[in-house]
Amino acid sequence: MNQGKTIFSQILETIPWMRFQACVDQYKGDWHVQTFDCNEFFRVMLFAQLTFRDILKDIVSCLNAMPKRLYHIGIRSRLTRSNLAHANNKRDWRIFRDFAQVLIKDAVGLYADEPLGWDTDACVYALDATTIDLCLSLFPGANFRRTKGAVKMHTMINLRGKIPEFILISTGKVHDVNARDDIAWLHDCWYVMDRGYLDFERLYAIHEARSFLQQEVKRTRNTREFTRIPSTKVPVSFATSGFV
Repeated sequence: MNQGKTIFSQILETIPWMRFQACVDQYKGDWHVQTFDCNEFFRVMLFAQLTFRDILKDIVSCLNAMPKRLYHIGIRSRLTRSNLAHANNKRDWRIFRDFAQVLIKDAVGLYADEPLGWDTDACVYALDATTIDLCLSLFPGANFRRTKGAVKMHTMINLRGKIPEFILISTGKVHDVNARDDIAWLHDCWYVMDRGYLDFERLYAIHEARSFLQQEVKRTRNTREFTRIPSTKVPVSFATSGFV
């Protein structure tokens, strides 16, 4: 029988808790909180994420199955569905957003030397979006269609380590291309995206950042119109000599 630390305890040891507490203090996350503070809430949510628990009853039942272990992983408060739901509703989401940026920055450094699979030293990012269906009666603000609710998650992943460095959650009606207005394009980086992001005015922002674009356009949109502005005649000598 294993007498050492659990795997989850070993994972918790890698978390920079002082920087997490700095995020909590910045937004006064534990103000007037007597039990089940942000630290404990984060540990519970981390466990739920790693073990694919997606409902409150499942999370609480799984953790309470071994109550003697909870103290050793930093959960001292009584864990119930009501206090977990209350914390999920009241804790400031900006705490976890800022701390996620801290972890992303650390992860980027760890994967800085990982090969991409092709010959380039530049950063390569992939941008795409996915629609998450929601029940419109439970989420009235997530307007998508008349009888259907949804939100859209726009994500840009650093392919060197598969690290999501940009995430924007919008309503389902927001078109993919609009997410590009919130992205800070980095110098000398490659950006890979599909035809849903084809907008020449916004593409110029990548050019101004002196970055590069790899756009997959297998089928152009039906509404796309191209106009050829200049036209240059090719000398017959070049055409017959194999240059054209």
